[in-house]
Amino acid sequence: MDELDTALLRMLQNDARRTNRDMAAELKIAPSTCLERIRGLRDRGVISGYHAAVDLKAIDRSTQAIISIKLRPQAMAVATAFQAYVMDLPQTLDMFMVSGGSDFLAHVAVKDTEALRDLVLALAKRQEIADIRSSVVFEHHRRTTIMPLTS
Repeated sequence: MDELDTALLRMLQNDARRTNRDMAAELKIAPSTCLERIRGLRDRGVISGYHAAVDLKAIDRSTQAIISIKLRPQAMAVATAFQAYVMDLPQTLDMFMVSGGSDFLAHVAVKDTEALRDLVLALAKRQEIADIRSSVVFEHHRRTTIMPLTS
């Protein structure tokens, strides 16, 4: 990653709909150079995709929570199947396999606290869950631009 790659990465993360011509003009490079550098970022796996950001409130999912889950037995097959199950739930935004007191943290978004209660109770009925706890998210801030760390 050089300065040009870093600049392109920043531009695309801030607005993935920017045109190649616009970015090339801002960086004072040829459009063909810009296109080739972006293609290289994709080919190397630096850019893994493009998406549209969604306002959860606008789709009636304003209540977010982190659900902490401990499984039993602690076997990879159990964990893999459980992770697939939770990722298939429409309420799930993100899923993390973690160390420490929990095995998983699930970031969910639902309509309200009643819907959150119903989700937690439904999950708690599963045999493989040894412990489940939820924490309501009062505020959520996501970094939209992620750059390489310099040493």
